[in-house]
Amino acid sequence: MYILINAFYLIAALIWGDWRNWKQYYPTILFFIIGDFLYNFLLFKKSMWIFHDLILPNHTMITLLAMTISYTATVLIYLGRFPKDWIKRFFWFLLWWGVYIVIEYINNKMGFITYHHNWNFGWSVIFTGIIFFILPIHQRRPLLGWFLSIIIIVYLLNIFEVKISDMK
Repeated sequence: MYILINAFYLIAALIWGDWRNWKQYYPTILFFIIGDFLYNFLLFKKSMWIFHDLILPNHTMITLLAMTISYTATVLIYLGRFPKDWIKRFFWFLLWWGVYIVIEYINNKMGFITYHHNWNFGWSVIFTGIIFFILPIHQRRPLLGWFLSIIIIVYLLNIFEVKISDMK
């Protein structure tokens, strides 16, 4: 399933991605990837969600594939075509939020993602919205993007009662 999803993102990026300006988006691509790396590293012993697949052997391989293909494609398309008009921005946000949520919903129903430690689909809906809110902020004002992300991470760690001893 995840190979198919990433193939879709790759094709979409080749068609609609802003490849001419990839260097402009590179810091935000890394920001997106680092966020996922931090989740996987810090919550190694207390994962909130785990990916499963029929072909890929484990969560780590699925995540690495998503980091390299899906996240890069997402940033190149989402930010590469980010509208200037606020109303269009809102609908662009809703489109991308919806794409990610529909894919996760299907994956959850098919057993390709499981939730743990009180995380659930509702939290994913909120978290995905936060991601698509933060990406354009990071693109324009990286330090503000990092600052907001750190606040959100600390807040989530407190909500889900993740202790330092829970971390690897």
